[in-house]
Amino acid sequence: MAEALPQDLLLCIFIHGFKGTDETFGDFPERLRHLLTETIENVAVECIVFPAYETKGELAAAVERFADWLTTLTVEREVAHGTGGGAGKAKIVLCGHSMGGLLAADTFLAMANSRPEKSAPLWPRIIACIAFDTPYLGIHPHVFKNSADKAVGYVQTARDLATGAGEKEQEADGLVTASPPVPRPVTPTSSPPLPPGRSGWDKWAPVAYGAGAAIVAGAAATAAYYKREDVTFGWSWASDHMKYVKNLWDEKALKMRVESLVATGEEVGVVFRTFYTYLPGKPPINPNPRSFIVIPQPDTHYARYFVQAHNSLALDEVTAHTGMFRATSNDGYYDLGLQTAKSIREAVGLCRRGGGAMKATSIEEQ
Repeated sequence: MAEALPQDLLLCIFIHGFKGTDETFGDFPERLRHLLTETIENVAVECIVFPAYETKGELAAAVERFADWLTTLTVEREVAHGTGGGAGKAKIVLCGHSMGGLLAADTFLAMANSRPEKSAPLWPRIIACIAFDTPYLGIHPHVFKNSADKAVGYVQTARDLATGAGEKEQEADGLVTASPPVPRPVTPTSSPPLPPGRSGWDKWAPVAYGAGAAIVAGAAATAAYYKREDVTFGWSWASDHMKYVKNLWDEKALKMRVESLVATGEEVGVVFRTFYTYLPGKPPINPNPRSFIVIPQPDTHYARYFVQAHNSLALDEVTAHTGMFRATSNDGYYDLGLQTAKSIREAVGLCRRGGGAMKATSIEEQ
């Protein structure tokens, strides 16, 4: 009787994004663990959520902290699994939501580039980088436009409440009390289709910077009020957090990261996939489809790695983004789990066949 092969150890690491928490992913990791256990032979699966971390300071510093944590965890799990610490037997899948995907990508690239030579194996043995609504090419500028429009509506409502605007005149010498003002509905703006030959960023950059500045200014004013007893601390707190998201405004650096991520992944056999929220058009208010992130042009090499994650429940892009891992706010939640499991199975199969250079595939080609 042939001796049974030792089980593979598969570690799926989940990383939250800007201002996320340990609860960002809900029960998605456990559901994914069950799917993988049932559909991959001879494997022990662990889904681990990277402990909540402060999304502030330089992204590079966060990458260093995460890399230290990941290497320690890998050694501990390999020893516990009986495969020998540092042996590289554990297969690692990095799953990042929002800016957590940037943290995962930069960690993978740092580890790949730190090898003494290109032929040297990766350790920890990362086999896949899977991102959920990660703004690899930036946040869609129309998100800022919609958010700014809503913010204006909220501010106007607050002003009305403060000044008593909209109250009815008292009748019968005050026997009828004033009615509270009804909040003014804010009509969301629809995302216009992109003109041919022109990127979304080129078209919407002025809007993004204008709306983004307004939102940041409002946040700074709020922070200044609540931190008014310690202005220095307030400014330090705000600027430290802005350092973390500043990467989203450097278009050249964003494109370079994606190109490097895809090229390195194909070289060493690491599966790369980005699932992005896709809100179908709903005329007449939103006749065009919407997304939280900027989507690459179809003719780019890496466009095939970006996969739509449909959500027809969410009212806007931000709600879809933050509610991605809840079935109550995302009717594509269960399909997202199936597609994620499919990509991980692809990565495990590739690794078992010996890894190495891989042919780019999309979900449709699998």
